[in-house]
Amino acid sequence: MPYAKADGIEIFYDVTGETTDPVVVLIAGGGAQLIAWHEDLVALLVAEGFRVVRIDNRDTGYSQRFGGREDVDGGYDLSDMGDDVVRVLDDLGAAAGHLVGHSMGAMIAQMVAIEHPERVRSLGLLSSIPGRDPRYILHGEREELRVVPPRRTREEVVAAASGAFRPSVPQRYRWQEEWMVWAAGEAYDRGYAPEGYVRQWAALRRAPERLERLRAVTVPTLVLHGRDDDVLHWCAAVDTAEAIPGAELQIHPDMGHLVPWELWPDLVAAIARTARRGEELATGT
Repeated sequence: MPYAKADGIEIFYDVTGETTDPVVVLIAGGGAQLIAWHEDLVALLVAEGFRVVRIDNRDTGYSQRFGGREDVDGGYDLSDMGDDVVRVLDDLGAAAGHLVGHSMGAMIAQMVAIEHPERVRSLGLLSSIPGRDPRYILHGEREELRVVPPRRTREEVVAAASGAFRPSVPQRYRWQEEWMVWAAGEAYDRGYAPEGYVRQWAALRRAPERLERLRAVTVPTLVLHGRDDDVLHWCAAVDTAEAIPGAELQIHPDMGHLVPWELWPDLVAAIARTARRGEELATGT
């Protein structure tokens, strides 16, 4: 199993695609493991000619834990999580990659672009925010994520997943309950650590404001958000796209915090379009 091991830190990742193809790194959101990026979505990106890398962020899945069951703060921040992405690129021998992140994963991608610009050729920022502006955050302060979380059985975790992100009103997109249930069970088996999610939230609470710093980002960027996202407001996507020169902005009606399967072809086309622009700029072709 591939691990990026450097500086006493071990980050698990998997790779699909040809070694000679440009690297697209998929970075999952808070508490999510690499399996949050469905294999069918990965296959669509591979078919577009990319080598696709999925990462277990620190404190999730097979990657290193930064505390025990009673620890609610791992002592790290988003910059450290961005450094993990660079460690994976180093382990792959990749000079740079195209970073696509969802929610917290997109915030991590922002930090890499800000602090390691030479390692980023394009960005895909999905359902995310560029800072702590109260207009952006719809989920409240999540006080329950400041304390040691209760531990639950596999059956309880799977049962809870059947209602996760269920739309409150009928939507144009089908809610993928079967996959949500499967993914919850698979994530439990790969590495159940609810305290890791709490430690990631500690990192998010001290995340730096990024909006002004994003104005210096020059790589091609896709910013995508759902108009019906009840976690993070879509105005954050507008602000992000306005800050990054030339960014492509997509606001999708009837889309919540997750990207529905029906939009995957559009998402993949946009990621591919953005990444190819990045390749052209990097290679001068």
